[in-house]
Amino acid sequence: MLKFSEMPYERPDIDSAKEEMKNLTEEFKSAASYEEARDCFIRKDRITRHLMSVSTLAEIRHSIDTRDEYYDDEVNFWNRTMPELQEFLDLWTKALCASPFRQQLSDEFGEVVFLNAELELKSFDTSIIPLLQQENDLTTEYAKLIASAEIPFKGETYTIAQIGPFKNDTDDETRLAAWKAEGGWYIDNKDKLDELYDKLTCIRHEMSQKLGLKDYVELGYYRMTRNCYDRNDIEKFHEAVQKYIVPVADAIRRKQAERLGIEYPMSFADNALMFRSGNAKPDGDAAHILEVAKKFYDELSPETSEFFRTMTEYELMDLIATEGKEGGGYCTSIHDYEAPFIFANFNGTRDDVETVTHEAGHAFADWMNRTRIPVETVWPSMEGCEVHSMSMEFFAWKAAEGFFGPDARKFRYSHLAESFMFIPYGTMVDHFQHIIYEHPELTPDERHAEWKKLLGVYMPWLRLDGDIPFYSDGMGWQRQSHIYMCPFYYIDYCLAQTVALEFWSMIQEDYDEAWKHYMAYTVQGGSNVFTKLLENAGLRSPFEESTLRDVCSKAEKWLSEYDLTGIE
Repeated sequence: MLKFSEMPYERPDIDSAKEEMKNLTEEFKSAASYEEARDCFIRKDRITRHLMSVSTLAEIRHSIDTRDEYYDDEVNFWNRTMPELQEFLDLWTKALCASPFRQQLSDEFGEVVFLNAELELKSFDTSIIPLLQQENDLTTEYAKLIASAEIPFKGETYTIAQIGPFKNDTDDETRLAAWKAEGGWYIDNKDKLDELYDKLTCIRHEMSQKLGLKDYVELGYYRMTRNCYDRNDIEKFHEAVQKYIVPVADAIRRKQAERLGIEYPMSFADNALMFRSGNAKPDGDAAHILEVAKKFYDELSPETSEFFRTMTEYELMDLIATEGKEGGGYCTSIHDYEAPFIFANFNGTRDDVETVTHEAGHAFADWMNRTRIPVETVWPSMEGCEVHSMSMEFFAWKAAEGFFGPDARKFRYSHLAESFMFIPYGTMVDHFQHIIYEHPELTPDERHAEWKKLLGVYMPWLRLDGDIPFYSDGMGWQRQSHIYMCPFYYIDYCLAQTVALEFWSMIQEDYDEAWKHYMAYTVQGGSNVFTKLLENAGLRSPFEESTLRDVCSKAEKWLSEYDLTGIE
């Protein structure tokens, strides 16, 4: 394997790729035996892997420095090209679904291949290619706008990631000022942010209409490969979160306000501080975090040891927040090299540890399934992927003393409390998107009003008094990149968090046994639908109301009994 910096990037000849796909599809359709059809299937997989790999290299290098003109041009090229390639992939998918060898292919490679292929057919037509290209351009524009942020604060200038530590500062005035400074940048760019989302909403609605669908909610579910549940299941999950999670989360926040000695409901800035003495912080810099992570993964299992040593040796992580770097964090795959890649924005906060363990969960799952055929089954659908990552965060509690030193107790309490309280926020993001795409005619101000209304339902512990206008006036959703870039992704985190809390509960009883269940889940890759992956690994479905109720009860009991003696 090459180091990431040595991996060559060359823009492929797309006309040749289209012709190759066209010819391969015709050859597949005329196959006289299963062996001939299977050979075409494997060759198509190689083409897909390569195209995905080169486009991913461009995307990663553009993410690392959005100011790089070369990779900026390449990302723009892929924004235009991928929708065009989809036309030829669509022809392949139609041939695949109609193949007389479908059952034999299904027996060897899994029925999920065909379930997902049918969803792909519902979500594409050549008439929407120009709209897909426009959507790509707009999401890239949003990412570049966020990456370009220059926030003046205390005589210095910071990116959105770099100002993060000040938003957790123990000094009330500093913390509030940081929240206002960050919010001020968003308000200064409000018109552009509103314009981008307005265009994206219109484009996505138009796509759904051209495809003969009710609304973008329906199309969005197809694009997210929802192959074992529908919007009725999600609506029931929304209701269960409001019924079980929100009241307990509210009680946890009330205790937080009491501990901090502040008024309830809290301001957004006070809500960010878990302890008066400060939130848990890593006990060292990025190099220290990686050293602790390496020791943890060496001790966890032979598989995780080999995986993480490969990640460090071959430069498969870019972790430090720098100017011009795209915000957030992610894991992706460079399939030509059978290599995961982790992108993050370390800024000296607890999030650094949670991000690297979270993304390592994704990367480890990719590593364990990197040779799986077809490439589409390396990963499950997104909620399935997030189980890998969110559960790995809890397994990493074993290394809390190494990561956090004297703050390890703070970390464990905060991590469980905030993992639990994340579910109402993530569900609110999803509920908001349902409203938006069911009512695409809403104006920007009406969208902000809907978000503010949902804050009262899902996060009643927050004070909406105009103290930090960007947040309290209902504009805070604009900093959640998934809403712009990956519609309907966010509920996947909530479904996965429910399963991750189930793992947390198992870990409290028997760590090694919990790890066996984790491996049983992970080694399946994307070979089945989400609910079946869970069943095969001896795990419960988050769509069962009792699952949410039980994890809620166990987390509430643990947090209420946790010894915070000596922690101010």
